[in-house]
Amino acid sequence: MSTISWITARGLFGRRRFLLLFPLPVLLVGLAVLARSAGVDPGQWGQPVVYGLGLGVVLPVIALIVGTGVLGSEIDDGTLLHILTKPLPRWQIVLPKLAVGAGVTALTAAVPLYVAGVLADSVRFGLALAAATAVGALAYSAFFLALSLVTRRPVLLGLVYVLIWEGLLGNVVGGTTVLSVQHYVVALTDRIAPTPLLDATVSVPVAIVMSVLFTVGFTVLAIDRLRSFSVAGETS
Repeated sequence: MSTISWITARGLFGRRRFLLLFPLPVLLVGLAVLARSAGVDPGQWGQPVVYGLGLGVVLPVIALIVGTGVLGSEIDDGTLLHILTKPLPRWQIVLPKLAVGAGVTALTAAVPLYVAGVLADSVRFGLALAAATAVGALAYSAFFLALSLVTRRPVLLGLVYVLIWEGLLGNVVGGTTVLSVQHYVVALTDRIAPTPLLDATVSVPVAIVMSVLFTVGFTVLAIDRLRSFSVAGETS
């Protein structure tokens, strides 16, 4: 499993796609620093920067780039077939890739969100954002990893989920928030460090249960899909 993790990490850091992870976090921190240094009331910029940009764009987009990349790139260039020829249970391939994807996503998104949270409110709020972001990174990564195995257009479908389901319907149709990772992160953050900057629309128990279901359910789907993929690859 450590070998799979190393190959995955090397693949992520060695591709140009990894460079796409940096502009959004830099923009998030830059806007927070600019607003704070200009003396603007955090009540005016905190919500659009932390919630609108940080939780609504930075976290899911980074998760999408990384989550679809840990397996998607290997599917595209055919190297996945070489991995599948190894006598490894498919869960020993999926879990290390999920761990790497979630870890990279959590680190890349949690650090700028922590900084923005501290500047907007307090250290406690920053830590709450970082902790909830780690949970969201795991759920998002499992979802996008599974997408990369069930469709040839994982990035497109991932963007539909982020922009349409979470971004548009999530703010208009109340029931859709139950299936929104973004709202799980908001609920967990608001529970750890209550603040008027965030308005949780789902309860903490729902956020916890659904985060677990997202992570476990899509991980199981990815493992199952990889089994069928290996059979197709070995018989072709």
